[in-house]
Amino acid sequence: MGGKSYRGGIDAGGTTFKCGVADPNGVLVQQCRVRATTPDETIAACRDFFRPLVESERLSSFGIASFGPVDVDPNSRNYGTILSTPKPGWSHTNLKTAFESEVQIPVHVDTDVNGALLAERTWGTAQHTNSSAYITVGTGIGAGILVNGDFLGRPFHPEFGHIPLRRNKQDLSFECICPFHTDCLEGLVSAKAVAARVGDPMQADEADPVWEMAADYLAQACRTLYLTARPERIILGGGLMLAPRLLSQVQASFAEQMAGYLETSLQQSKRLICTPALGENAGLMGAILIGERAHRHA
Repeated sequence: MGGKSYRGGIDAGGTTFKCGVADPNGVLVQQCRVRATTPDETIAACRDFFRPLVESERLSSFGIASFGPVDVDPNSRNYGTILSTPKPGWSHTNLKTAFESEVQIPVHVDTDVNGALLAERTWGTAQHTNSSAYITVGTGIGAGILVNGDFLGRPFHPEFGHIPLRRNKQDLSFECICPFHTDCLEGLVSAKAVAARVGDPMQADEADPVWEMAADYLAQACRTLYLTARPERIILGGGLMLAPRLLSQVQASFAEQMAGYLETSLQQSKRLICTPALGENAGLMGAILIGERAHRHA
């Protein structure tokens, strides 16, 4: 059990921080969830989880896959810092320095969606693809886009959650919840936006019109992404995608919107658009991979 044999990681989401440790074979051996409250409280609880491995000097690498916007440029003086965010109290929090002082090894930071996509390309539904994308639909919305072996937007990252959408005809009176835009993806179809219409999304009736609207908006996002980057796989993750039938509704709406262009059929849209094979562990496994790969190439 001695030696630096374990890989640590944190999937730092807007609602929950998932902490985990993997063995040399990439198998998760320990994990916990920490509610994202204030930075001080959340970071302290995460540090407590990792402390036994730090004290026994068994951590070899450490990665964080964070909600954005976050500085992911390793050459930036603010690398690892959460930038201006609607999440109260979290703007300008430097996750890299906060955890590096505790784990006593280099900490590497990327976005939560890039982490999830990295994990899915390694073990999940994006294996053997040259180009793929991961859209997380949760408290907020973000996307990681991998093209020809590298993430789009380096040394920055896409802010896909703020692309504009065409309003659904049933949704003209809804006030977009984004504090910056009146028509963006995150403001119209994040879990918070759906909750603003119907309360707890997981309690909403499957026949509620909100799901038809959500499918329309997510299909518009997939259409924009597909026609721009031409990914071989678009993975839709995040809590909202746990809603029954939402995936199939998105696939059908995407095929309808494509209207036969590029010979896109419903069958093809089902192959293109899917949910993560790693489920809710995609982000955490990606965070561990971020740290491990950076450590290996250091």
